[in-house]
Amino acid sequence: MLDELDRTIDAHSEAAFSFLAELVAAPSVVGSEQAALEIFSRQMEDIGLITQRLPFSNTPMTDARAGIAPSAKNVSDDRYQVLATTPGNSPLTVLLNGHMDVVPATTPELWTSPPFTPERRNGRMFGRGAGDMKGGFAVGYLALRALRDVAPQLFAERRLGFLAVIEEECTGNGTLRSIVDHDVHADEVVLLEPTDLGLMLGGVGVIWIDISVTASSAHAQSAHSHANAVDLGMRLVQVLRDWAETLTRSHPEPSMSPEDNPYNVNLGTVHSGDWTSTAPASAVFSVRVGFPREWSPDRAEAEIRSLISSTAAGDANFPRQPWVELSGLRAQGYLLDSDSALVRDLRAAHLDAHGELPVTFSLGSTTDARTYLNSFGVPAVCFGAIAHDMHGIDESVELESIVAAARTLSRFLLVRFGQPAVSP
Repeated sequence: MLDELDRTIDAHSEAAFSFLAELVAAPSVVGSEQAALEIFSRQMEDIGLITQRLPFSNTPMTDARAGIAPSAKNVSDDRYQVLATTPGNSPLTVLLNGHMDVVPATTPELWTSPPFTPERRNGRMFGRGAGDMKGGFAVGYLALRALRDVAPQLFAERRLGFLAVIEEECTGNGTLRSIVDHDVHADEVVLLEPTDLGLMLGGVGVIWIDISVTASSAHAQSAHSHANAVDLGMRLVQVLRDWAETLTRSHPEPSMSPEDNPYNVNLGTVHSGDWTSTAPASAVFSVRVGFPREWSPDRAEAEIRSLISSTAAGDANFPRQPWVELSGLRAQGYLLDSDSALVRDLRAAHLDAHGELPVTFSLGSTTDARTYLNSFGVPAVCFGAIAHDMHGIDESVELESIVAAARTLSRFLLVRFGQPAVSP
């Protein structure tokens, strides 16, 4: 059966790559995810899954576990997510999860090819979201299509789900809403994030904040006499970076080396100024801050607010206290036990498929796995293809790694749903 399974995966690989190209060509940034979700829905129905659209409200969530929804232009009131399942009414045994939202590509002139025009070259597919994480949908599709052909009765008694969510990149509210609003859950979850064919077990805490700074406005001829709002904001960013370096020493992340900078502070955007010869009187700095896994988001927020407040209070150049506002993710760190049955059986499936064990690791980032693990006690792990330049210029995914990941995933599903697939 395994030889036949691998041959079938190879035979359907081009169909999976075409599916990926369709998804990349649908620019699913925040507020515009529905076209890509419709493509996903059609493909799942083509391989025999039953799909349903899960309404997604734009009303801010009051759940303490939710992120702060960012403002987005042209966000429709009829947003939804898509759940595809094998037939039946029994609870889901395994849930595959992927996020359809992608980050913006606001500098297309820097790309070798247009970011939302998928292009294949050198064994990769290039395009925004190809790696993070539409390649994961191709992995899931390829594994399930091959299993349909090779083991058509596999899901006759126990059910599998494949969930496509939104807002993973900014709030995590998509996965949270799927559980809280629609009761979508399973015994185990595999998130098809790009992991270079390894198993990603955890991540640090992540919080998004906007820091609004005000200063005295003046003509450029007197700019030397006082700090403007941008100068002051950059002082705060540097203080946060110094603080994060201290955290790396005082709260080392056991699954990462200090050189990996687990608590990175990233200045994502700056909005300021209205005239070249005027010192700006206001500026807004949007910052992403990592924090230790054992901290709650509330503690991280309190620590950051206190640091910014004390810095400004001790600097006479600040005419008033900066305003700090939450703006997106409020994610606590998480870590799945490496001895869990989910990790054990995925490792065994990968060994059977490729002759070597996958690397297990954590990153200084976050995924929706935290919601399943932290809030609902459901084992969740990330596993997927090899991606390059995620969130960056010329993002891509290695096409053969999609095939390789599908071989592992299909073997794992054979084991989970009752077929002896892994060699003793």
